Amino acid sequence: MAKLALINREEKREKLVAKFAAKREALIAIINNQSLSEEERFAARVKLQALPRNSSPVRLRNRCQLTGRARGVFRKFGLGRSKLRDAAFRGEVPGMTKASW
Repeated sequence: MAKLALINREEKREKLVAKFAAKREALIAIINNQSLSEEERFAARVKLQALPRNSSPVRLRNRCQLTGRARGVFRKFGLGRSKLRDAAFRGEVPGMTKASW
């Protein structure tokens, strides 16, 4: 089980990303607009850099829904590799069977 503080920090980041998503998208559109002047684009870049660091979606991390583990998480199932394996052995994942050859 991951530390509760790490899980809470990740939830806080998700809220910040959702809160600043529209503002960030608008600023990026201004930055990428070649028809605007350099001063306007530079001002938008400065505003983008002034946003909270954790509001960037790049800083989000996929975590296992059961344990909170950050590494070895399968996106399709939302589970870490060990918990996915346990679920597959119990037959809870449709179409997934134990490999044997």
